[in-house]
Amino acid sequence: MKQIAKALVVLLAIICVLPVVFIITGAFMGTDELINILSPILSDGEGYATWHFIPLYPTLRNIVELLFDTPEYYVLFWNSIKIVVCILVGQMVFAVPAAWGLARSKTRWSRVVFIVYIFCMLLPFQVTMLSQYLILNELSMINTHLSLIVPMVFSTFPVFIIYSSFKQIPDSIIEAAQLDGAGKLRIYINMAMPIGAKGILAAMILGFLEYWNMVEQPVVFLKDMEQWPLSIYLPDFATDVAGRAFTFSMFSIVPALIVFSLGRKILAEGISVSGGDVG
Repeated sequence: MKQIAKALVVLLAIICVLPVVFIITGAFMGTDELINILSPILSDGEGYATWHFIPLYPTLRNIVELLFDTPEYYVLFWNSIKIVVCILVGQMVFAVPAAWGLARSKTRWSRVVFIVYIFCMLLPFQVTMLSQYLILNELSMINTHLSLIVPMVFSTFPVFIIYSSFKQIPDSIIEAAQLDGAGKLRIYINMAMPIGAKGILAAMILGFLEYWNMVEQPVVFLKDMEQWPLSIYLPDFATDVAGRAFTFSMFSIVPALIVFSLGRKILAEGISVSGGDVG
């Protein structure tokens, strides 16, 4: 039974990785090879599409064209960097203190506020899309990066993750610090932040992965292409430019893969700590 479970896990892992493998191999295929492979799908050809996990005639042409002949790629890339960094910095400014205040407050109202936070976190974007659009339109933020940054800065998800991390801090430690004369601000900076660092970093890593790949909000709130992030742009997926599309997709997932690879241990530890207590 144990061997069957391991085999099933390996099979599911392979299935999950296959799309990434397709993207990477497609980026190194020439136009003629991609036409032969994809013409049954994209050009109403006959027969079935096939795929080579190793390119028959590997080439770097698609990568060179993207990096040296596609200036819009860099515009969209820096748009994504700007949006994601601003969101994460804003969440550090607002979400971390909010989580600390909710975690340490003993009043009944703090519990009510936290329940409201959880309720808001469970609402999908489709439910709040219209109200967000109307408010952002009144604030003249539509078709600007602020339409993505401002709502995400006040997202409830990082508060939930960081709250659970702060909740693990024993009251005895806080009381001991207070007896030693430490004020609330000093306790927050010198104790709460270092002790809750894993939960904070986990929230930031999860936030980066989510905001780097967000699609619905940019599609709804941004009209001009020069404002788009990398996640919603893809060249016309015709057979003659399929290599460029594969290459664009490959470079789009690289930052997320790097962040996840560097932070996977912190992410696992932060989630395990944050999952210990949400009460």
